[in-house]
Amino acid sequence: MRNFNALIIALSTSTLMMMGCGNGKKITPADQGEVMVELHCRDAKHKGDSDYFRSFGKGVSMSSDIAMQKARTSAEAELARTIGATIESVTDKQATEAEYNNKAELTQMFNSFTRVVVKQELRGAVVVCDKLTQKGDGTYTSYMALELSGESVAKAYEEKISDEEILKAHFNYENFKKTFEEEMSKQR
Repeated sequence: MRNFNALIIALSTSTLMMMGCGNGKKITPADQGEVMVELHCRDAKHKGDSDYFRSFGKGVSMSSDIAMQKARTSAEAELARTIGATIESVTDKQATEAEYNNKAELTQMFNSFTRVVVKQELRGAVVVCDKLTQKGDGTYTSYMALELSGESVAKAYEEKISDEEILKAHFNYENFKKTFEEEMSKQR
């Protein structure tokens, strides 16, 4: 019985060694068919919701610092687009509801303030996910998710508008806030 167990162990060991010493060919996605690729920082918990704007960025470089800078720049650009589109939608509705002779001029003024507010508020964006990986060839990939409070954006917009008399006269913050919250809830 002892010899039989020794024989089984010897056969198992040699089989495992032979499998490990195969032809050295790596299995690629092309060999496997379709494979799932994980993008760090881009899962359900890092998506925008009714309270926060969230964005994702990815950067690749031979330098870890540059990869992270690229990821942040990409995430900030996405965040700026999302905020800009949301506020533009809200201000278009505001301009339509306002009683002003030249609605196009009023919309253009609102949109001008949108760009200023977005640029200022991006400084307050918080990194909520930051992952750095390195491939065998030495390249780094940085994944980053940023978050910015919708409330802070709305408040900053109100403050900027209140500096301008014409817009202030046609700006109803409560109506803006209600429409803004409706647009924020569409981000899910």
